[in-house]
Amino acid sequence: MMFGYYLDLALRSLKRNKVLTVLMVLALALGIGAAMTTLTLLTLLSGDPLPGKSGQLYYVQVDPYPKDHPFSHSDKLPWLMTYIDAMNLVRAHRAQRQVAISMSTMKLTPTTTQQRPFFSNGVMTTAEFFSMFEAPFQYGGGWSAADEEGRAKVVVIAESLNNQLFAGADSVGRTLRINDQDYRIIGVLKPWAPQPHFYSLYLGGRDYGDGDTVFVPLQSARAAGMDPVNSFSYEASDRTKLETSTSIWLGVWAQLPDAAAVSSYRSFLTDYAKEQVALGRFQQSRVGLSGLMQWLDDQRVVPDNVRMQNGLAFSFLLICIVNTVGLLLAKCLRRSNEIGVRRALGASRPAIFAQFMVEAGLVGLAGGMLGLLFAEFGLWCIRRQPAEYASLAHLDVSMFASTFAMALAASLVAGILPAWRACAVTPAPQLKSA
Repeated sequence: MMFGYYLDLALRSLKRNKVLTVLMVLALALGIGAAMTTLTLLTLLSGDPLPGKSGQLYYVQVDPYPKDHPFSHSDKLPWLMTYIDAMNLVRAHRAQRQVAISMSTMKLTPTTTQQRPFFSNGVMTTAEFFSMFEAPFQYGGGWSAADEEGRAKVVVIAESLNNQLFAGADSVGRTLRINDQDYRIIGVLKPWAPQPHFYSLYLGGRDYGDGDTVFVPLQSARAAGMDPVNSFSYEASDRTKLETSTSIWLGVWAQLPDAAAVSSYRSFLTDYAKEQVALGRFQQSRVGLSGLMQWLDDQRVVPDNVRMQNGLAFSFLLICIVNTVGLLLAKCLRRSNEIGVRRALGASRPAIFAQFMVEAGLVGLAGGMLGLLFAEFGLWCIRRQPAEYASLAHLDVSMFASTFAMALAASLVAGILPAWRACAVTPAPQLKSA
């Protein structure tokens, strides 16, 4: 009942001072729009790429570099592994699942003469990739360990490539020509593009955006002469003999379901490194085992400019709130006589405080609606940028609700000081000066 009365008074007051009202709503909307634009982007880029599964995924590192030629002068472990180490760890089967991954640029030749050959990022990996990362299949399935050991020429493709080459039909059993060699399609993935593309970090793939389109068994790909996009070495290395060279070019992930499995695997990894030191392959027994989210955080996957823009936007929002406070205070001072009359007629200080907070809340809701338009415009501008993450810049339902929550909270914070100033007005001086 009283809320309706305060709402009516607030609407009358806002209509009576249209210029001030427009300035307050505009100031708040600009701040909210800028803050929500950058916050939406930061949330998208720093999100969990595999919710519900990421807690079981660990990135594995060892250090084959000599002491006098370290991988990093900041004491970081090498990002990737040699083929020998990656295969030793995968074939040891000490994790629930384990995969080795590398990226390669592949030439795809459509079977129809109407389409020209084109290049695409491809993934060279081991058999448990799809089950470990929960990549869903639309048709068929992945390859087996036997296919991998037998260097079978099989391939799994993404839905986007299936739509492009086969008009979305079930293409399992058909042929895809990769680097001038025929591969039998055994599976088609449903749309799958974890953001960021955590599994291809440092392998030469994209960090964000559309998913990879071609997945080939690691040993089949190498037997066919496919090379990794990225490889590093501390000495001259023959790229045609990556299986025996000191080059690091494979990322290794392990699925460890609980703390006991993590502890057991860490012990296994440490023992493996010590064994390699004893064999003379390693000079150091340093190892790394990082959870997925910790790995992404350590590697600072979110671009620094996005974090900086988010900080600047919230600083701008703070300035807008301060300006709104000033405008609400000016409005309050102009209404001192009105407040004095209301106090003389029996309105209590809490009632005056509540009236002004309702007015501030209305300004916040109007600012939130206008700020939503500004945020959509800001995200539209980001989608026009040539950044990998540009296509991800969309406002979802949770951020839509957050926009209004933030606008309401900002307006209420801005309204506290003017409301307190209004309820402190004493009626007698105002009535004498009226």
